[in-house]
Amino acid sequence: MNVRYARKVHGAVATAVIAAVALFVSGCGAEEKPKDEKPATTATTTTQGAATEDLPSAEEPDETLAVLKGQKGLELTIHAADRDSGGFLTVKGRLKNTSESATIIPAQMSGDETEVVKHGNSLGGATLVDALGKKRYYVLRDTDGRPLTTSALDSLGPGKSTAVFMQFPAPPNSTTDVSFQLPTFEPATLKLS
Repeated sequence: MNVRYARKVHGAVATAVIAAVALFVSGCGAEEKPKDEKPATTATTTTQGAATEDLPSAEEPDETLAVLKGQKGLELTIHAADRDSGGFLTVKGRLKNTSESATIIPAQMSGDETEVVKHGNSLGGATLVDALGKKRYYVLRDTDGRPLTTSALDSLGPGKSTAVFMQFPAPPNSTTDVSFQLPTFEPATLKLS
């Protein structure tokens, strides 16, 4: 094979490879739907870091199932306690600091189970009590022992709030009322949907 022929073949292969890569790159995302222009939201809900988000009033849930008073001006408003088809019950609400100074989230709210406590501040100490069925339901945990609840809570500024959730095994369908308990807060009765 002579040198001139080898250069032509090498050059043709390089050109073909470059063209294929260019087509591949330009084709990536070609099936993507165009993004709708949506207005930016003013708050995002996160389960990590300082819990200082405010939810715009337009997104506030209409229903309030219970309002629990806690220590140092903390208040937990529960907006939903919904069963799902997978056999779980999810409790959703907002944790708010009603005081005029920043409040550190009490570690007792995580409960006292070693497996839960080692994953940081959370609402892992929450329980549901079914008085008629004589059962207590604890917040579910994943395979690493992390509670299926809002976690990494450290503090709330004055007047600030953050969205929270807790997931439990669902009581039987015949159970319509449970007592919700969270360490450092007064208990409340929840109607289940």
